[in-house]
Amino acid sequence: MSARAFPLVIGVIVLLLLISTTLFTVNETQLAIRTEVGRIVDASYTPGLHFKWPPPIDRVVKFERRIVTQPYAGETFLTNDNRALIVDFYVMWRVRAPAAYYNATAGQEELAAERISSIVKDGLKSVVAQRSLVQVVNAERAAVTGDMFERASREVDALGVELIDVRVERIDFPEDVSARVYASMEQSFAKTAAGRRAEGQKEAVTIKAEADRKRTEILADAERDSLKIRGEGDQKASEIYSAAYSKNAEFYGFYRSLQAYRNSLGKDGDVMVVSPDGEFFKYFKSLK
Repeated sequence: MSARAFPLVIGVIVLLLLISTTLFTVNETQLAIRTEVGRIVDASYTPGLHFKWPPPIDRVVKFERRIVTQPYAGETFLTNDNRALIVDFYVMWRVRAPAAYYNATAGQEELAAERISSIVKDGLKSVVAQRSLVQVVNAERAAVTGDMFERASREVDALGVELIDVRVERIDFPEDVSARVYASMEQSFAKTAAGRRAEGQKEAVTIKAEADRKRTEILADAERDSLKIRGEGDQKASEIYSAAYSKNAEFYGFYRSLQAYRNSLGKDGDVMVVSPDGEFFKYFKSLK
C-alpha cells in the first residue's frame, strides 16, 4: 500500500466506526430509550433509523414492544376453609412506558416478569382466600381473576407495564385431599338430586290430583246434562203421546195394544197366563 493511500484507508475506517457508533435502528417490534451516563435523555423513538451523540457516553436500550406471555404452574393457594388448591395460570403484559419500565426494572424482562407475577399471585391469593373450596371450584374462572385484575393493573402501572390479561388454566387439589373433595361434591350433588326428585314427585302428585278432580267434575257435568236432556225428551214424548191420545183415544188404545201384543207374543218359549176375559184381549174379541 502506498503512503498516499494509507491515510485514506484510515479515514474510511474511522468514518465507518463513527457511523456504527452514532447510528442505530429501531424495528416495529421494539421500543427504545437513549441514556447518557445512566440518565434517560430520550424515550420517544419510533421504528426507523436514528442518530445518537456523543457515542462514548450514549447508550441505547431496546425493549420488546409485543405482548409477553408468562405461564406459572403449580402455585398453591389456601381457601377461607383452609383447603389447599394448586393453580396454573398465565399472565399477558407489554411495556407501556419505556422510561418508567427502565427505571423500575433496568430493562430486564426477567425482573419485570418476577415483579408482575408477585403482584398477580398476591391478588389471586386474596381472591381465593375470600372463598370456600366449593365456591372456587364452582365459580367461572374469569370470575376468579376478574376480582383482582383491576387492582393488579393499577399496581403494575408503576412498572411502566400494561397488564393485558390474567387467566386461570387449571385448578387442582393435592392428592391427599382430592378423594375427600370429590366425595363431598358427590354427596352435595346427590342431595341436590334427591331434593329435585322429591319436588318433581310432589308436583306430579299435585298435577294428578288436579287432573282427577277435573275428570270427576267433567263426568258429573256430563251425567247431569244427559239426565236433563233425557228428562226433557221424556217430557216431550209424554206431551206428544198425550196430544195424540186426546185427538183419538180409541185409535191410541188400539195402537198401544198392538205394541203390547208384539212385545209379549210370538217368541219361542214364551208363556203368558192371563184370563181370556181380561182387558188384554179386548181387540182380539172385537174381531169376531
